[in-house]
Amino acid sequence: MKISKKLIGSLCTAFISTYSMAQDNKDSFEIYGYVNTDAGYNFNSIDPNWFDVMRPTKLPSYPNQFGPDGSVYYSVRQSKLGFKSNTETSIGELKTQFDFDLVGFGKGVGQTTFHVVNFYGQVGHFGAGQTPTPFMDLEACPTTLDYWGPLSRAFFLNIQFRYIVFEKKNERLLFALERPGATSDGSNYTEAIDLQHVKPVFDAPNLTAQYRKGGKWGYVQLGAVAKSIRWKDISDTSAYNLSGSTFAWGGSLSTVIRTSNWLTIKCQGIFGNGIENYIADAGVDIAREKNPGNPAKPYIGKALPVWGFFSFVEINWNELFRSSIGYSMLTIQNTSLQSSSAFREGQYGLANLRYYLVKNVMMGIEYQYGRRNDLDNGFHANGNKLQLSFRYSFSKQFIKE
Repeated sequence: MKISKKLIGSLCTAFISTYSMAQDNKDSFEIYGYVNTDAGYNFNSIDPNWFDVMRPTKLPSYPNQFGPDGSVYYSVRQSKLGFKSNTETSIGELKTQFDFDLVGFGKGVGQTTFHVVNFYGQVGHFGAGQTPTPFMDLEACPTTLDYWGPLSRAFFLNIQFRYIVFEKKNERLLFALERPGATSDGSNYTEAIDLQHVKPVFDAPNLTAQYRKGGKWGYVQLGAVAKSIRWKDISDTSAYNLSGSTFAWGGSLSTVIRTSNWLTIKCQGIFGNGIENYIADAGVDIAREKNPGNPAKPYIGKALPVWGFFSFVEINWNELFRSSIGYSMLTIQNTSLQSSSAFREGQYGLANLRYYLVKNVMMGIEYQYGRRNDLDNGFHANGNKLQLSFRYSFSKQFIKE
């Protein structure tokens, strides 16, 4: 997403104004972020738009699709800059957050360009803006040098209105109404409906929910999503009308278990029908299915069932060295009418060693593995990658005493 200099200036002005207000009320304003540089080697080929991440869906779906194996890459796209403010008001604390990284999505895919991550505000129990969906569990995501992470995790930064029913130290419940017709990687949602000559119709928001219960040991979180999907056949020449609708739904269960000061377990399971756009790296939401007994409409659209999980351990070897090790898998129940090269199953695994040289400075090395299995063409693709990363983090908070 490209942002003009004029827009950046307006945003900075807005946040400086927020800081001025915070000063008057003895509240806070924070500037934070990190400078991140990655370098690595792709032992196998991958979609060049996603050269610096491991996404099994972006591995080849047929031999030599993306050219020969083996390529060196350098990237600064994970670098991030952000602003936060906290202000006391008569109806509760006002919190704002705006940050962006440089990973191109949507029309900017493959580029090093501005990509808004959070653009969110919350006062009291109400919030609005772009932020992680309640269906997502950000804390359960393992610490990886790979920007993308496990392919099966719920991962969606969506525009929403949310309401926090309650939020205690070890328990919370919240709901959100979210923008329909969006995807986790910013692509056109039309591509998530694998039907020719149809366009999606968005006439209702998505509903998401989250409940978390925890203690000193960690926590367990439940997530849910429900959405209406409609599509309209816009072809003037087709002999059939493929317009239709369906109800999509999904659930997730995640946990973080702190077994000791040196070992933490992070897991998530996810399942549902037609929720692939809420998952980090999945296929289409809707695909064509046979409709026997109806010659006027021999095909219908079906919400594809999907399920997956990830399990990781995070190890603090000592004050200087830390590691993440784990595995993720995702499976889609395809229809018989999908292309033989349609994405059916993906696997993802990694192991890293991170060295915290001094405060706010991290160096690391990571091995990443991915595998793509197609529907029924007998083809599969493996991805193997070795990545080195260097990160300098910074944060400065301003509080008027």
